[in-house]
Amino acid sequence: MRIGLFFGSSTCYTEMAAEKIIAEFADHDIDMFNIKDCDIAQMHDYSLLILGISTWDYGELQEDWEAVWDNLEGLDFKNKTIALFGLGDQVGYSEWFLDAMGLLFEQLATSGANFIGFWPNQGYDFEASKALTEDGEFFYGLALDDEHQYELSDQRIQQWCRQLKEELKQLA
Repeated sequence: MRIGLFFGSSTCYTEMAAEKIIAEFADHDIDMFNIKDCDIAQMHDYSLLILGISTWDYGELQEDWEAVWDNLEGLDFKNKTIALFGLGDQVGYSEWFLDAMGLLFEQLATSGANFIGFWPNQGYDFEASKALTEDGEFFYGLALDDEHQYELSDQRIQQWCRQLKEELKQLA
């Protein structure tokens, strides 16, 4: 299985999370791309996509994702498996926590892709998020807040990567 990890990062926190995910998948062949430096059509080359996005200000997309946003609609994600991870600030922007991850999920949800890696919302304190499943129990992917819960990020990344590997085994 070819794995491609694509991320956008303005302040390097999403990139650092991506590097930690790569380390957890050391036993797999995984390629990492900063979307500002690549053609997103390269996503076609991978059967598993791990996509990382941060939320800015009042629920806005990270600038590199915003630059390629309209091009996502033209990509074929049928028979692809997608896992998302997002970064946000649950204190300073509590009403928009991880909204960009929710927007990315919504943008890709009708593409025919299979999503894995939903993450429980326990252990967070926020008012609202577009990144929650309909029942509100899970985020559409790994939720990180390096602003206020940095000390939990490594453990969450490790646990999420183990979860992804288990879910991939079930898909095989």
